[in-house]
Amino acid sequence: MRNQAKYAFALLICVAIFLPLIQIQLMWISLLLVSFVVLGLRDMQQARHAIRRNYPILGHFRYLLESIRPEINQYFVESNTNGMPFNREIRSIIYQRAKKQNDAIGFGTRHDVYANGHECITHTMFPSAVVPETLRTTIGGPHCKQPYNSSIFIVSGMSFGSLSGAAIEALNKGAKLGEFIHNSGEGGISEYHRKHGGDLIWQIGTGYFGCRDIHGRFSREKFIAVANDAQVKMIEIKISQGAKPGLGGMLPGGKITEEISLARGVPLNVDVISPGTHSEFSSIDGLLDFIEELRDLSHGKPIGVKLCLGSESEFEQLCKEMVKKQIVPDFISLDGAEGGTGSSSVEFTNHVGLPLYDALFIINKCLKKYSLREDIKIIASGKITDGFDIIKTIAQGSDLCASARGMMMALGCIQALKCESNKCPVGIATQNPSLTKGLVPAEKSARVYSYHKKTIDSVAKMLSVMGLTHTSELRPFHILKRNSEGHLTSAESASGS
Repeated sequence: MRNQAKYAFALLICVAIFLPLIQIQLMWISLLLVSFVVLGLRDMQQARHAIRRNYPILGHFRYLLESIRPEINQYFVESNTNGMPFNREIRSIIYQRAKKQNDAIGFGTRHDVYANGHECITHTMFPSAVVPETLRTTIGGPHCKQPYNSSIFIVSGMSFGSLSGAAIEALNKGAKLGEFIHNSGEGGISEYHRKHGGDLIWQIGTGYFGCRDIHGRFSREKFIAVANDAQVKMIEIKISQGAKPGLGGMLPGGKITEEISLARGVPLNVDVISPGTHSEFSSIDGLLDFIEELRDLSHGKPIGVKLCLGSESEFEQLCKEMVKKQIVPDFISLDGAEGGTGSSSVEFTNHVGLPLYDALFIINKCLKKYSLREDIKIIASGKITDGFDIIKTIAQGSDLCASARGMMMALGCIQALKCESNKCPVGIATQNPSLTKGLVPAEKSARVYSYHKKTIDSVAKMLSVMGLTHTSELRPFHILKRNSEGHLTSAESASGS
């Protein structure tokens, strides 16, 4: 009896302790079931989504899985060499170089060297000595009074507004540390561009941000004030860009902070339109006159034009007018259609504009035909991220290369593909303070510097094994490419140059 009493007493204690807990659990289960019932009834009654109407509750899992598809694809499905726009191998090289980690791979190449399109360089049995610090080129034609000695690898144009202030500051400080130039993008020069004093290419687009009057037209007085700043080394007139050639854009008033307002010279809380064309000129003749005017107003600084090539005949007409008027830009920034830091519709992103290497061949051919090539430097941009990209691009006609997305990845970009959403998870392509706080300029600027330095070092090593001493010695025949018949041919023979 005593044992039975003990068991009964113990049972009463357990009931007293666990019954309330069981009741709480039952309450939560009941609430959960009621919630599912309400959600299911709502799904069946709504008319917008057929999946939810036909499969109440379960239909939501389809949208959940779709929302995380990019992450699943990037982390679990893609191989090292088949991801787009940049595969994991390329991203890893950038991250490793930015973080000063070992970027070597073992056990052989992951590429099929017999596949159609595989590329390689011609090397020699007798390597040369190459000093990475000498891999620079001087920009400035016969009418330029302040030529600029540039690194062969620079930061391509990305605007403050598209990128966060922290990202701009980190890029500029990295450029200062590495002695390479930073293109401002068309959003004007902000306090973040100026904080560390890195050299700048001031890009002027159709909105004339930083040099516009109250009506949005070009202001000569404001241009003079900015252009003659010692930090501004070159000035670039933006005609078009690879992601959306021929299109302008709109920055909603709600996104215009006081900092953006100051940098762009626009009012707060008012939508700002960037037209598709310039108001200062509407012809080739007018463009050349504008180039000459900006050169005079800036006291002879290098003046260039940025474009994504669309028409060979139109560019040839530009060359004819250069010869006729004796006015030439000091440089041309050539953006391939594969350029992508600007957001655009799928149709424009995929089908408008010539790819970089096709455009590069045409521009070189035209400039040489009219004896203009010696006076004009070509800056090429379009998915250029590593030493081989630079070697290949300069061999096929450019003088130097610019990178936007490569520099973004050096900052920490994880290719989340959310640039247009203002939800960039690493604080680069967003103005959301809760996200930009994650990007620390002091840390990321060191990574930009390291990425640039190690990439230039890789170019020097490749030049060395080719028996060359400078990128200016590169020619199309130095690059071999496997054709559809399985044979290696030079880029020279492939282009017909």
